[in-house]
Amino acid sequence: MLTASGVPALDMKAVSKTFGASTVLDAVSLQVGPGEVRALVGENGSGKSTLIKVLAGYHAPDTGAEISVGGRAVPLHSPAASDAAGLRFVHQDLGLVGSMTAYENLRLGVGYARRAWTAVPWGRRRREAAEALQELGYTIDVEMPVARLTASERTAIAVARAVTGEGPEPHVLVLDEPTANLPGSEIERLFDLVRAVRDRGIAVVLVSHNLGEVFELADTVTVLRNGRHVTTCDVAELDHDSLVEAMIGRPLDQLATTTQPPRLPPVLEVLGLADGTLQDVSFDVAPGEIVGVCGITGSGREVLASLVFGHGRTSGVVRLGGRTVPPGRPDLSVSAGMGLVPADRQAKAVFPGHDVTENLTMVRAGDYSRHSLRRPAEERRATEEWIGRLDVRPPRPRAMLSDLSGGNAQKVILARWMRLEPRVLVLDEPTQGIDVGAKTQLHQRVREAAASGAAVLVCSSDSEELAHLCTRVIALVGGVVAAELLAPLSAETITSAAISETERNNS
Repeated sequence: MLTASGVPALDMKAVSKTFGASTVLDAVSLQVGPGEVRALVGENGSGKSTLIKVLAGYHAPDTGAEISVGGRAVPLHSPAASDAAGLRFVHQDLGLVGSMTAYENLRLGVGYARRAWTAVPWGRRRREAAEALQELGYTIDVEMPVARLTASERTAIAVARAVTGEGPEPHVLVLDEPTANLPGSEIERLFDLVRAVRDRGIAVVLVSHNLGEVFELADTVTVLRNGRHVTTCDVAELDHDSLVEAMIGRPLDQLATTTQPPRLPPVLEVLGLADGTLQDVSFDVAPGEIVGVCGITGSGREVLASLVFGHGRTSGVVRLGGRTVPPGRPDLSVSAGMGLVPADRQAKAVFPGHDVTENLTMVRAGDYSRHSLRRPAEERRATEEWIGRLDVRPPRPRAMLSDLSGGNAQKVILARWMRLEPRVLVLDEPTQGIDVGAKTQLHQRVREAAASGAAVLVCSSDSEELAHLCTRVIALVGGVVAAELLAPLSAETITSAAISETERNNS
């Protein structure tokens, strides 16, 4: 999709990037036209993040690359050069200051006056901020602190800051997983926001692991695999399976519908769990079972996993193998044989500044003392084994976890618990923000844990994930168990249980 003059908004030719002996991008070329929404997809480690960092000026491309924006050749050697060329970015971390107002956030990095004695025209700045947001379809009180706004409103502020203002004219807006932190009810507003930017003639590059978003929003799609360009085509030419096949280089394994296994005595028992959101929730999970929990935002699904693990519980009983695990003591949950992979990986699961080995082996079976001695040789052997078993890329035990893609970091967090062979494995949004190839691998590892006798609890907003993975699904509505679904399961029945029961309760 080019203009009548045939000038693309973004033109990249033979863009490569190497780090030492490793080629991360291999002569990637692509063109994006003004007003075009281009999806950029690929497995974790395919080169998407590196390509974005090249565009942002964070990485300089290898010699021989040619990049032009709006028909003008640009050397992308710094973030300032990228901004001057008209490239704009909105990342998962929106870069907003919660205590500041909307209009103050819109001015971050822009400045106010050339002379120290020139008064700041606050009234005009407020009007400009309100107008910029209204152009994108949002009516927001621009004097309200950003922390008090909804997730989609905060995203709108980040987008407005990127495409408006006094800087160079924007030609391309890169959105990196824009819905990853949005509740389902606000995603459609984000879609409208993207369309509003597109209608202004700005090219949009949409990076997303959610293929539903690709088919909903994008005009065209570019697939990367192992740092190379695989294909670029109209989204209308593809369906879900053909796009997945292009991403992973093989047909997506068709997962057989899970059947209900023989019931054994439960190893996890939850009785009368409550915290203000949940109200008297009871269920159990037997060895070998994978039990899912569905529910819309606010149903209690999003807090259940941490409550079961021992965080924030105010009432109710959790028993593991007949033994009561007291509230407020996640360490005793671990000692009893429970592991948790939380939804907010960065805040609650990752040890910042530590490498893969340290993150994978930070918890050791039967030894939770702060004064315990590390066992480097044992840790190294365990890490090498689990890197191989979960196909963590790059397969380097001393790589910093922060340097890994989201899917590979999630594999490390899952390996942390699987190596301990937990009796109960609790997973909260286990594949959120990771690609379909990594999702398939993680699902397989979860099935293996269940086959080895673990009781698995999966809380997820992804109905297809629950249908493929679980033997039983509990639907939460308004903090209570509204329905229980048995295999064979389908995404439609799971979604219907959560929504239909919600509508019934609200009527």
